[in-house]
Amino acid sequence: AKAIYIKNGNFAAPETENVFVAENWREIYEFLKSPPRKVFHKRKTKETEITVELNLDGSGKSEIATGISFFDHMLEQIARHGAIDLSIEAKGDLHIDEHHTIEDAAITLGEAFNLALHDKRGMERYGFCLPMDDCLAQVAIDFGGRNWCVWEAEFKRETVGKMPTEMFFHFFKSFTDKAQCNLNIKAEGTNEHHKIEAIFKAFAKAVKMAVKRNIDDTNLPSTKGSL
Repeated sequence: AKAIYIKNGNFAAPETENVFVAENWREIYEFLKSPPRKVFHKRKTKETEITVELNLDGSGKSEIATGISFFDHMLEQIARHGAIDLSIEAKGDLHIDEHHTIEDAAITLGEAFNLALHDKRGMERYGFCLPMDDCLAQVAIDFGGRNWCVWEAEFKRETVGKMPTEMFFHFFKSFTDKAQCNLNIKAEGTNEHHKIEAIFKAFAKAVKMAVKRNIDDTNLPSTKGSL
């Protein structure tokens, strides 16, 4: 809970995270109608320890450390192009291979999204084609409460950087399982780096479109009455 403080030229605003400082009544209305969609989520197993901090109404800031540089680069695309703030720290059994770290990062991120989207009223729900030089990626997403992943993208190399290409699909499949969303991904092109980067950027844009909300709309984006 936060106190609400309306700025007054004669008094300084309190400097604390527990106080919301507003310039006018409209800002107070927007604050009350659109509570922050922020989540701190942690998942620990015998194989990995993953910590995720997520703010769906952020500005694209990221702090990623998974131990897999190319994977970090891809996750940074989600934050930057999705206009969300994202912090991920992963400690995994990389001395064995990358599988558990990538999979559990996806699971934890998916769970964080599901927690942040607990109230879907006013949300767009759906969301993107994105070209990158020789490649074209199409990503469609629906945070409708059901998990499904369609993947139509082939990679001829076994790895990009030190990230196994077989884990690309597995990352998104694990994400959809926990975020409870439908995800349809198609990509074509010749440069493998461009192809997967285009997918991650298109995914980020799709997320940005889908989580956008209208604070004046109190309806669920569904005729069922629940999501």
